[in-house]
Amino acid sequence: MGAKLNVGVVGCGYWGPNLIRNFNSLHDCNLKAVCDLSVERLRHMQSLYPHVEVYNDYTRFLEDAGLDAVVVATSVRLHHPMCKAALLAGKHVLVEKPMAASSAECDDLEQIARSKGLTIMVGHTFLYSPIVRRIKKIVDDGDVGEIRYISARRLNLGLFQKDINVAWDLAPHDISIILYILGENPISVNCRGGANVSKNVHDVTTLWLGFSRNRSATIHSSWLDPRKTREMTIVGSKRMIVYDDVANQDKIRIYDARVESPPHYDTFAEFHYAYHYGDSYVPYVRQEEPLKIECQHFIDCIKTKTEPISGARQARNVVRILEASSLSLARDGAPVDFAVAPAKPAETTGQAPAQVAEVVPIANVATNGDGQSNGHGRGSKSPATGRSRKAKTSGTTKSAARP
Repeated sequence: MGAKLNVGVVGCGYWGPNLIRNFNSLHDCNLKAVCDLSVERLRHMQSLYPHVEVYNDYTRFLEDAGLDAVVVATSVRLHHPMCKAALLAGKHVLVEKPMAASSAECDDLEQIARSKGLTIMVGHTFLYSPIVRRIKKIVDDGDVGEIRYISARRLNLGLFQKDINVAWDLAPHDISIILYILGENPISVNCRGGANVSKNVHDVTTLWLGFSRNRSATIHSSWLDPRKTREMTIVGSKRMIVYDDVANQDKIRIYDARVESPPHYDTFAEFHYAYHYGDSYVPYVRQEEPLKIECQHFIDCIKTKTEPISGARQARNVVRILEASSLSLARDGAPVDFAVAPAKPAETTGQAPAQVAEVVPIANVATNGDGQSNGHGRGSKSPATGRSRKAKTSGTTKSAARP
């Protein structure tokens, strides 16, 4: 496949424009088209990228744009139907995290991709971060000793979602990093939280993952914190690592600190913990935009027919943990064996069954990449006729009107 790949992006809201910018910057692919329900967003994208065709009908986007690959940056409930439609149309797919709303949907997409010889990849962007990769190397080299526990905090004020809870929105980043660093899946999952603003949608959660060799990880996620926090602490038997993704510089700091217990003692007076306080240092890491590395990796995997780093199996494990977290939430924080069958879709997102079961015609869906509606969604149809509204943009915009 020496020719440039034609790539199209569906979803021009919160995250989609970042994907559009990065794919447009790559030399071995051609950003051919974008799709969204919002006419205003399409106009803005066309003003930035005049050569790109714009559509607000997803079916026509798949049929008429001449695409080799589709990037799906829409709300989670639409990932499965939109990715499935793209795969059945013979397109390679990159979909934003999480891969789908259930592990069963992940399995379905993986099976279709495999049967058609297509690449499917999930946007777990931090797996392409030079910072995270350096942390992985430090751990694998044994510089921190045996991992004892990992603590992650991902907090901010908003953006509130309606179809997923905060764990499904924010925790996938930390889950993917933790699984990558530890190199294994958890044994057990616990999750507790609160729905403080919207009924049945948890906006604060604490997720606990139990691993082999008495290791654990805690992930605190919140849409109700006054400060944006993106921090992870990795505690080893020799040293500790603090990763602060919000920091402009010195995102990684390694602390030569540890606590040791005496091997034996005869009396209580002889029992003393040994506290070691050494220097801290900041390793040098060459900065590159993780999203650009991710987009290039997607193109490379298509051309070389290799399995992506964040492929379907890796992404499915993240979704399974999220399913277990939702099941634990429904059981007031009771532990869930990671090997048990996944929760039902209604339990997965923390919504009532009626909300999860809503059907949205694929031809009329295109929301942004962080679960936020563009103001259309199901409302894109006229209440009187049930027909799709036509787009009113200039240039190469494709109409959404269909009989």
